[in-house]
Amino acid sequence: MQKIFLLFLFVICVSVHSKAQAIQNNSYGTTGYIKPDGTIQNSSYGTIGYIKQDGTVQNSSYGTIGYIKPDGTIQNSSYGTLGYIKKDGTVQNSSYGTIGYVKSDGTVQNSSYGTIGYAKGIDPKWAAACFFFFKFEK
Repeated sequence: MQKIFLLFLFVICVSVHSKAQAIQNNSYGTTGYIKPDGTIQNSSYGTIGYIKQDGTVQNSSYGTIGYIKPDGTIQNSSYGTLGYIKKDGTVQNSSYGTIGYVKSDGTVQNSSYGTIGYAKGIDPKWAAACFFFFKFEK
């Protein structure tokens, strides 16, 4: 009986951790998903890209389209800086102008603190990249 319980617990843990996290607009409509392995999907579960563990961002054909650096710098494929994601969740453009915020609860806001979406359970750097640099808020 204990083995069955442990197997059941293992299956639940695996299924919880393998579930994709939803990216939602400000009306809680799902606009996409990010899987724990970094696969980015649209609302119909079609793969549109990947965020690799090293920060490389790829399109659905595995072509590199940018980078998320450990310090929060977002770069295009030519290493040109698109913006920055600060540790406090502030998102800035390449000129250091604030364009939004990713709150600790997953709420994503524009520069006027208006809520544009939700990314609960998603790494704030990944959430900021999706909303502000890949336009997932629509």
